[in-house]
Amino acid sequence: MKIDGYPIISKQEVVSLIKDGDTVAFSGFTAAGAAKAVPAMLAEHARKEHARGGSFRIRVITGASSGDYIDNDLAEADAISWRAPYQGGKTLRDQINRQEVEYVDMHLSHVAQTVEAGFFNRVDVAVVEATQITPDGRVYLSASIGASPTWLASADKVIIELNHCHSPRLSELADIVIMPPPPRRNPINVSSPLAKIGWPYAHVDPKKVVGIVENDEPDQVEAFSQEDDTSKKIADHVIEFLLKEKLAGRIPPQFFPLQAGVGNTANAVLAGLGRHPDIPPFYMYSEVFQDSMMDLIDNGKLLGASATSLTIVPEKLRQIGENMDFYSGKIVLRPQEISNHPGIIRRLGVVAMNTALEMDIYGNVNSSHVLGTHVMNGVGGSGEFARNSHLSIFMTPSIAKGGKISSVVPMVPHVDNNEHSVQILVTEQGLADLRGLGPLERADKIINTCAHPSYRPYLTEYLAKGSCGHICHDLTRCFELHRNFKEYGAMLPEI
Repeated sequence: MKIDGYPIISKQEVVSLIKDGDTVAFSGFTAAGAAKAVPAMLAEHARKEHARGGSFRIRVITGASSGDYIDNDLAEADAISWRAPYQGGKTLRDQINRQEVEYVDMHLSHVAQTVEAGFFNRVDVAVVEATQITPDGRVYLSASIGASPTWLASADKVIIELNHCHSPRLSELADIVIMPPPPRRNPINVSSPLAKIGWPYAHVDPKKVVGIVENDEPDQVEAFSQEDDTSKKIADHVIEFLLKEKLAGRIPPQFFPLQAGVGNTANAVLAGLGRHPDIPPFYMYSEVFQDSMMDLIDNGKLLGASATSLTIVPEKLRQIGENMDFYSGKIVLRPQEISNHPGIIRRLGVVAMNTALEMDIYGNVNSSHVLGTHVMNGVGGSGEFARNSHLSIFMTPSIAKGGKISSVVPMVPHVDNNEHSVQILVTEQGLADLRGLGPLERADKIINTCAHPSYRPYLTEYLAKGSCGHICHDLTRCFELHRNFKEYGAMLPEI
């Protein structure tokens, strides 16, 4: 059987097309629009191959994390040898931290150009979820754009997962353009969050499409947990700060576009902004469209949003499809090299709000590695927004594990966003505005504003006794809190 001239292929044909050692590019930015049927087939094939003593491991690249089918199921089948540029599964994370899987953690706007330039060698097969493909090669994507247009253009062979669960009207949100290679690039003509410069579809050479796999599964997006007291306090600090900036004239009356990272804290901040009567209706220029943003659009507080994925629970995604006449003028989905492009972020004056694992007393932020060694997920898009935003805000609770871990430490053992990019740090304890402050002023502000009171004496004493140049550090003690946690299970055992 065929659909629009393309053959529908079986599981046996799929596994015959993808070989041990191949580089396979899957659609998906988070679980939104992620390939589902083919990864499940490959996981089953890998288990069978390994059971009879064979080998089947592939190199996996996606737009970002891509749900359980890829980051857990393939990993549990020991079917991944290499992964880029981001991941979000516990099984895969453990394999990476045991050095069983090679992991390339990178800025998400760089992915397309890196692949196009051949830095990751060739892409053997692309597996891309779509709602429709036409005989002349127009591919209408589903709930995310991510790097799928690049996969379709770069891969030697293409498998289309035709997902009948998604509304075909999702393509009305898409604005797809592929950047030409440097130095033949013109300015990107995005001067407002909802400006469109491309097409509602990606394109593939029909000769490269080796088959279609039909599917009818929703995205594996789960709702975030409800706001807790800590996230509400963080949100209150951020909102108070933004209102002061507006009152001082540093944020215009119509507000700047906002960006928010993924997670409970970011959702709490967005919800708080939506509730506050003194925050005017605003736009967002972000990478992920989340549940809280849907609520803000519905109540009129969010005027419109640009992103690369609809990372929302299935019922909300259905709501968009069923009410496209309302949402089509309020949401734009772009390739990730456009949604995360530094030039556009700086041009629009985006206010970036991202989360951290920990921060040090000078404002360096670690958002990816526990104790400096074990990766959690990756840097994602935070670096692109932090370095180029009008205001760069990082948020985290001041303590974790019941106080056994402090999020404020003398020196972070891994740096994702350095002190030169970080302007504002926030915990439930308070907000530290670091703009215009020298290193010791920054340290004093962070310790006395953001650190939990239980850790302030230690951090103050560390700063006073450090060896000083432009920055004060004691190289014999700078990782003492991390060493304590590894040895005693608490950064300060006496707490």
